[in-house]
Amino acid sequence: MTYLWDIRREVAMITRVLVGVDFSEASKQALVRAGSWAGQCGVPLVAMHVLQPPAPMLPEAQIALPDPAWLHTMEDHAREQLEVWVKPYAGTSVIVKWGGPAEELVSEADPQTLLVVAQVGHSTLERLLFGSTAARVVRLAPCDVLVVRTEKAK
Repeated sequence: MTYLWDIRREVAMITRVLVGVDFSEASKQALVRAGSWAGQCGVPLVAMHVLQPPAPMLPEAQIALPDPAWLHTMEDHAREQLEVWVKPYAGTSVIVKWGGPAEELVSEADPQTLLVVAQVGHSTLERLLFGSTAARVVRLAPCDVLVVRTEKAK
């Protein structure tokens, strides 16, 4: 049985709330929930977007890497869009990284972080083929994870 004082102690251990944002409607709901938790706990809110680097479909193919200026432009655009999304949450910091979404979110978290992600309603086939970022975060995270269920995921 969990008691109120146990919950208060757990909340007191949270030093920041980190939310993954992929600019979907589901991640907008996760951002709202993360903002609420950060406000209630009195800790900073950090919003993070992960860009996935372009990769050739066939490793043997000799495809030139994308222009670094183009990659920099993509990163700047993502940062600008993320800053617009977090405007309602004063003092929120933003992070934009390249890599796998689950892996980068987990690498940014520490044991005192509350990590917030959205669960998107993928079909069984999609989950089988591609996996779920939320499920991967839950498996790999060094901290507590809040998975926000959307209507599509229910």
